[in-house]
Amino acid sequence: GSMVALELDGAIRVLVGGRSYAESQFNRAMRAKRQPGSAFKVFVYLAALENGMKPTSIVHDLPILGSGWSPRNESAGYRGAVPLRDALTLSLNAATARLHMSLGPRKAAQAAHRLGIQSELREDASLALGTSEVTLLELTGAYGVIANGGRALEPYLVRRVRNGAGDVLYAHKPEPAKMLVAPNVVAGLNDMLASVVANGTGRRAQLPKHMVGGKTGTSQDFRDAWFIGYTTHLVGGVWIGNDDRRPMNRVMG
Repeated sequence: GSMVALELDGAIRVLVGGRSYAESQFNRAMRAKRQPGSAFKVFVYLAALENGMKPTSIVHDLPILGSGWSPRNESAGYRGAVPLRDALTLSLNAATARLHMSLGPRKAAQAAHRLGIQSELREDASLALGTSEVTLLELTGAYGVIANGGRALEPYLVRRVRNGAGDVLYAHKPEPAKMLVAPNVVAGLNDMLASVVANGTGRRAQLPKHMVGGKTGTSQDFRDAWFIGYTTHLVGGVWIGNDDRRPMNRVMG
């Protein structure tokens, strides 16, 4: 497993790279690339909102026929016409894939790269369901842009370095944060991601007296389980899985 928590200026406050440093020094938070599953859907819905849609806009959760690829929902059946908010809240695969293909796969990939995903993303239909591998740190940092009101967030580890005499040898100097996402789009995503935690797949992430937004992710055959979420103070991400990519026993985000 691995975990990372960032302040909204990018300062890394928690970094857990594995369950035992004595057993393995490999830092899974920063170096392991894994499929994010539905945690990637945030970029599809970001692209949709930037394309003029709203959380109340309708998308169709129906089978995709004749494409050679037909994603299914975790829960049995399809829901027909649903608002974008419900499609993300309930993590509906078919609805998200339809939306992704109607926008064009490049839109979601471009949105992800703009928010800080540096890993290579395959611009195909399955990208919507998180089939391109990313690291926990870059995915958490990308959610941090939304938590930060749409302003750029660059994760950093070292705030200050002093020598024995107390002289400052290095001090982190943040660049003026660029606006990467328009405020009205951030508001729409906050509404939708808060609904995921309040009413959907992320209900176990609720915190008393705190607004929480976030998204779960589970890759194919339960190989990876994720949750990325944020409050007004911190953004955090957790990943669980096996190093050798063996399926887990139905562990989900």
